[in-house]
Amino acid sequence: MMTEIKLLNKIGKAGIDRFDGAKYTLSEDAASPAGILVRSAAMHEMTFGPELLAIARAGAGVNNIPIDRCSEQGIVVFNTPGANANGVKELALAALLLSSRKINAGIAWAKTLKGQEGVEKLVEKGKSAFVGPELLGKTLGVIGLGAIGGLVANAAVALGMDVIGCDPFITVNAAWSLSRAVRKADNYDEIYANADYITLHVPSTPDTKGMINAETIAKMKDGVRIINLARGDLVDTAAIKNALASGKVACYVTDFPSDELLDVEGVIAIPHLGASTPESEENCASMAASQLIEYLENGNIKNSVNYPATNMARSAANRIVVLHENVPTMLAQVLTVLSNDNINIENMVSCSKGNNACSLFDTDAKVSEKVQEDIRAIQGVRRITVIEG
Repeated sequence: MMTEIKLLNKIGKAGIDRFDGAKYTLSEDAASPAGILVRSAAMHEMTFGPELLAIARAGAGVNNIPIDRCSEQGIVVFNTPGANANGVKELALAALLLSSRKINAGIAWAKTLKGQEGVEKLVEKGKSAFVGPELLGKTLGVIGLGAIGGLVANAAVALGMDVIGCDPFITVNAAWSLSRAVRKADNYDEIYANADYITLHVPSTPDTKGMINAETIAKMKDGVRIINLARGDLVDTAAIKNALASGKVACYVTDFPSDELLDVEGVIAIPHLGASTPESEENCASMAASQLIEYLENGNIKNSVNYPATNMARSAANRIVVLHENVPTMLAQVLTVLSNDNINIENMVSCSKGNNACSLFDTDAKVSEKVQEDIRAIQGVRRITVIEG
């Protein structure tokens, strides 16, 4: 029986090619998909059928997916952190230069000289209006030092900038990847007080929404330049407009244009190009597909935003995948059901992430429908799937 995969957006060929045509059918019209591949399509109003096991987002942000509902229904949600990191890093470097050198305004002005006599002399006469500072020796504050923020910080060091970064949730791997020249800030206020440029690389959460507001802007240096290629709602629109009008903020570069920001002096609005490179799109598609396939075929979880990283090499013919609440005695209850049916477990692993957990059990025994129903009936079990070898 073929496994259906639903495509909610155009997915890069590198991702599509990951699927074995003898096992999977991929289409936008899949009626009973076991998996969904998505980029930016809004999913909050969608109804998920009982067949849906996983959703893979070809990108980092998952605001378009109802994470809590998926967790409750035992649907694993994947994203692709780092797959588009280089593309966003390169745009961040361009944004630093655009914010400093008045390049956009200068190009627009140069176009107005078309048809005038002595264009070369007019250029020399008018270019002083577009003078802007160099990056060398200036201080860049990087808020968020994950896959993207770390690359931006390192690249800015290479450009000769003094880089200060802050990330309360930095991972060990991310910390190891940072240049030794990147100074650690103990809090965001330290960045606000010292940075000539501030670049944001954090997800949109209740704690980060509107983090750049009137109060935090007041803590910044006069003439600061702010770059936001992460999420539009990290910056309070009214506050940034007031700061630009007063001169407190010299320039605001955003990858998330809104009607309120267009045509505002000092705003450079980029049409969400952060990950819009062929390489990023293919990397994201390939990673999303690989993670989805690995879960559907082996129950292993990597880069899930709602369930824990869980990995175990196959050691028997059949694998039982149990998604459940992270509560005491859960493993004991599942093992009791299996023991009562004389199912011998060759290997097992259980991992948790907050209130959500995943347990894998390998067995050579056949797992009957009754056993599955008995496990499903345990309070706190959200889903059981048997993957036959």
